[in-house]
Amino acid sequence: MAVNSFIQHLSEGIYDPGIFKAFFLAGGPGSGKTFVTQSAFAGTGLKVVNSDTTFERNLKKANLSLNMPDEEEYFRNIIRNRAKQTAISQLDKYVQGRLGLVIDSTGRDYDVIARNHNMLQQLGYDSYMVFVNTSLEVALARNARRERTIPQYITKSSWEGVQNNIGKFQRLFGMSKFLIVDNNKSDLELVTLTMNRIGKLVRRYITSPVQNYKAKQWMKKELEARKRWSLKILQI
Repeated sequence: MAVNSFIQHLSEGIYDPGIFKAFFLAGGPGSGKTFVTQSAFAGTGLKVVNSDTTFERNLKKANLSLNMPDEEEYFRNIIRNRAKQTAISQLDKYVQGRLGLVIDSTGRDYDVIARNHNMLQQLGYDSYMVFVNTSLEVALARNARRERTIPQYITKSSWEGVQNNIGKFQRLFGMSKFLIVDNNKSDLELVTLTMNRIGKLVRRYITSPVQNYKAKQWMKKELEARKRWSLKILQI
């Protein structure tokens, strides 16, 4: 392999379109976040951080119910805490390479999202939020049809908590980087909305050039380090 092509091979990751881009997803149970994630971010190469995926998988492994019965709360909380730790480890690993991210959460805990947003901003990330919104009635109806059914009082409490944070999220991310998806529609309407509006906007954000000074400096240093390393390898 020629020196120039070898160096280009090593530097490809630095110029991946999603580098230094982070998308936070927020929405309560039954909002349709999972569908939006699968549709709007399909094929983007962004790394998804979602503790719920690990949580549900480990509930099944432990033969615990996905319907969240009160008598299993103790063991369920152990599994939930482990899933959160796994998500934290994933995030740390992805951030080390400044990889593009999708951070999927309910949005109920504003402080956690604000802390992650500020941490990524300090590193040079451009951060956006996609807020998937529904009425309480729609959220309750969809929750009742899910495989992992959450008790109604938890769905209602979570929905109210997420709704109370909308204004805070708008101020945190800024209106130009905060997108609300109205997901009170039928499945067919949602597909059209997601693919035509959300999908296009997400791809526009991903492919926009990195502007942050810290991000540019990191990319410059990383590229120089890889060039030095590649030359050492070729001299062996």
